[in-house]
Amino acid sequence: MPETVSAEHAAGLIKSRMWLDYGAALCQPDVFDRALAARKEELENVKIRSCLSMRPRAVIEEDREGRHFHMFSWHFSGYDRRKHDAGRCNYVPLNLGEVPDYYRRFLEAPDVAILKTCRMDEGGYFNFGPTNLWLRAVVERSKMVIVETNREMPYAFGKENGVHLRDVDYVIEGDDQSGAELPNPDPSEIDKTVARRIAAEIEDGSCLQIGIGGMPNAVCSLLLETGVKDLGIHTEMMTDGIGLLYRSGRVTGSRKTLDPGKVAYTFALGSHALYATMNRNPDMYCHQVDYTNSPYIIMQNEKAVSINNTTQVDLQGQVASESDGQRHLSGTGGQLQFVRGAYASKGGKSFICLSSTYEKHGERKSRIVFSLTPGNIVTTPRSDVMYLVTEYGMVNLKGKSVAERAKGIIELAHPDFREGLEREVYEYRLIPRHVSFEHRNDEAEDEG
Repeated sequence: MPETVSAEHAAGLIKSRMWLDYGAALCQPDVFDRALAARKEELENVKIRSCLSMRPRAVIEEDREGRHFHMFSWHFSGYDRRKHDAGRCNYVPLNLGEVPDYYRRFLEAPDVAILKTCRMDEGGYFNFGPTNLWLRAVVERSKMVIVETNREMPYAFGKENGVHLRDVDYVIEGDDQSGAELPNPDPSEIDKTVARRIAAEIEDGSCLQIGIGGMPNAVCSLLLETGVKDLGIHTEMMTDGIGLLYRSGRVTGSRKTLDPGKVAYTFALGSHALYATMNRNPDMYCHQVDYTNSPYIIMQNEKAVSINNTTQVDLQGQVASESDGQRHLSGTGGQLQFVRGAYASKGGKSFICLSSTYEKHGERKSRIVFSLTPGNIVTTPRSDVMYLVTEYGMVNLKGKSVAERAKGIIELAHPDFREGLEREVYEYRLIPRHVSFEHRNDEAEDEG
């Protein structure tokens, strides 16, 4: 049986130069984090892996100069991004669905894993709640496992979505805070326009992946205005938009090949209403991320539909979703894996959506550019992009030449920027001046 100890006792087990693992999202510990921060003067070079920090991390806040603790993140939240800008958090490039394999094959084993969980259930398991991801691999590889229990953690059904007491060394009683919420601002008119275009492409029985952000979530709201039915869900992140669709009765999962009747996901972030919908809900199934995000798995459900945001696209179709030049914003996440999996699905479609412009320092700028901002990271290569969507239209890039792509993407840009983009594509010969895209009428020519 694991020993129940105070947070201060558990923090006292940490030594300088150890590798710790804080898990991800709702599973990140709080009372242990505060207790460890209180020991900062006794420690140096303690390295912590984490992902999507939803609350300030005491070890970072109490160590302003970074002399004691260092954070490494698999994907940035807004908090992680601010700490990266301050030099306190470093990003690890990845495809999110590969992370369990990184732990098992490439990473130095964590000295201590500290994970927030549900209280132990009748089977002796500490359930991870709606955050499965790579936590089983963390438990397998860690030299010591500490769980911080929380009465408010939603209990989520799923394969290996928890750790058995035999694999736990110490238990801390947590502070029973409710799960941190991810704000969901109301969709803008541009969000709604883009969402309508995508919603019109979704058929009965489609199996959806919805990414983070206003536009993908707006698609869920707009689907309520259509007659589409028997939707399935196979996604990385459970969002409030998916929760809304589920509660409306549009999601049945009856036509899914894998996990029929189940909403399949690997982690959830959203409102308390979403967490309540998921708590002990047998329709919801929390898988490990190497299952949800594997293109080979994704493609096995017919009519897989992937919907994701981006921040910049160039005229060849390269999609940059995670940085602003050298400034890192979020991460690759599962975007590329779902783009590939949806395309390979029978009848599948992948959509990358964006607003045509944004405001910076009071100036309107185009998200559609001739070439990406220097330093920008390509999240989805031009060879993988299927549908691009803005408020001005939609274009399918599959099978299109560079010149055809450039012409189609310019038509998605804000009208104020189209002339400048056209000038650049001709100047740099992306579109040769003699090329015409008018389709020949062969019958008419033959008759002539």
